[in-house]
Amino acid sequence: MAVDDEALDRAFTALGDPVRRALIARLSRGEATVNELAEPFAITKQAISRHLQVLEHAGLISRGRDGQRRPCRLVPAALEELTGWIDTYRLATERSYRRLDAVLETLEENG
Repeated sequence: MAVDDEALDRAFTALGDPVRRALIARLSRGEATVNELAEPFAITKQAISRHLQVLEHAGLISRGRDGQRRPCRLVPAALEELTGWIDTYRLATERSYRRLDAVLETLEENG
């Protein structure tokens, strides 16, 4: 799976902030407005809006319109791309460790 390097940079930069990670965690339970997202934080709604803009620019969330409401939603495909990219390296590393374990086991049996 080829992921655009710039998209990866934007996503990981966005996720590097604890407030934005908390916003992603909240949105994983369902859509919410800026006011709803701002409730648990001791920062202004404007600051929350800026965090949401970073997440939106990274493609991790989208904003819709529902009458007067402008709910934010996760973009599951973007998160799947990130986990796919991470899994590629995790699986390769696991294979290397399994090969190393096999070599060590052989050495122990022959030693």
